Amino acid sequence: MHIVVLTLFPEALERYCATSILGIAQEKGLATVRLVDFRDFARDRHRTVDDRPFGGGPGMVLKPEPIFDAVDWLERRYGTFRKVLLSPDGSPFVQATANSFLQNDEQLLLLAGRYEGFDERLRTELEWTEISIGDFVLAGGELPAMCVAEAVVRLIPGVLGDDRSAVEESFTDPQLLDHPHYTRPRVWRGREVPEVLLGGDHGAIAKWRARAAAERTRERRPDLTP
Repeated sequence: MHIVVLTLFPEALERYCATSILGIAQEKGLATVRLVDFRDFARDRHRTVDDRPFGGGPGMVLKPEPIFDAVDWLERRYGTFRKVLLSPDGSPFVQATANSFLQNDEQLLLLAGRYEGFDERLRTELEWTEISIGDFVLAGGELPAMCVAEAVVRLIPGVLGDDRSAVEESFTDPQLLDHPHYTRPRVWRGREVPEVLLGGDHGAIAKWRARAAAERTRERRPDLTP
């Protein structure tokens, strides 16, 4: 899996990309995460990537040329990417989206914006999948890009210590949250691990977990229940 993040702040992401799941995947040769500063593709000596919006208003708007040139350079060098634009305007990013990115694409390009957003012509000139990680606004798309990258990479077989970890969790069934988990000590502050988890009856454990997941989903995310 080859992932490229187009960003103005690659230094802010370098440590995270070398750590934990993303770092493990790269060490194992199962993924490559490349950070590209699209300021390097600016066309003037001041390396300008933004300008005032036509029509007035606050803030600055990202110019289309540096980003387009960065994408063009990447695709000439590495081939076609699924191009993903991180934006509050995009469709909600869910587990099914992460699965589709892994199953259908070997290369993923994540564009992290800044300021007031992108010149609209960049959106129409290239074919983007626009996604949002929630109904709120951040200073930029770097954190959403890391969310997407990690959600996809952890699904690659061999990245996690046990591949079942990517299957037996929240949203694997899109209408269910994960069931509760317990570990040692058996009793903590007077609270005991449910007895069914201690008996070794895997059929009973599976039924308990399914029931507990359904109950948790009804309580916490009634919008998911049919």
